[in-house]
Amino acid sequence: MNDAFKALADPTRRKILDLLKQSDLTAGEIAEQFDMTKPSISNHLNILKQAELVWVERQGQNMVYSLNTTVFQDVMKWILDIQQSKG
Repeated sequence: MNDAFKALADPTRRKILDLLKQSDLTAGEIAEQFDMTKPSISNHLNILKQAELVWVERQGQNMVYSLNTTVFQDVMKWILDIQQSKG
């Protein structure tokens, strides 16, 4: 879960997750939404993948990214557990 928190700390990665919340996207479609190099976007996507916040699947020549909601559920459960233990 530490990797998830580190990944979520970056505003660019949070924006990528917001985009993926709407629909699955290729790396190129994600890169079009940012004013940065494709290698920089690729680095952000790799960090999200390592944190298991996104799934990636090859479709032909494209890599298609989608949200991994299981990790978000784990993070939310952890936050709620802490909140309940304080209350």
